Amino acid sequence: MYIYDLQIRTRYNETDKMGVIYHANYINYYEIARTEMLRNMGVYSYNEMESDGIMMPVIEVRSKYILPAYYDENLTVKVMIKEMPTATITLYYEVFNEKQELLNTGMTILAFMNAKTRRPCRPPQKFIDSLRKLRTEN
Repeated sequence: MYIYDLQIRTRYNETDKMGVIYHANYINYYEIARTEMLRNMGVYSYNEMESDGIMMPVIEVRSKYILPAYYDENLTVKVMIKEMPTATITLYYEVFNEKQELLNTGMTILAFMNAKTRRPCRPPQKFIDSLRKLRTEN
């Protein structure tokens, strides 16, 4: 398993009329954490993957809301890769507040897609190699 934690401070424009973080923002938090996780892997960012002709569309999202988050809280978004990807990759998320209370859990499935053919493909080998290396280090 590979785990990456990211700190995100909530912003006022992310709140709803009830003063809590609007539910759709958690999907944005997932994306921010996923992008930073790939950058942190040190080998293959989203940008590099797209330059090499690989796109990663989201094909499924799940999100479970447990407790509310509020304006100006510093959240920890934990993103986890539990199994090696094939033509898809599943990422799991947990969002915690400053008191380490679990606020939200989620999951996204992304497909590896050839940008020219728009057909599913295997992940690039350097992505797999990087993930294998990181999994052994953790």
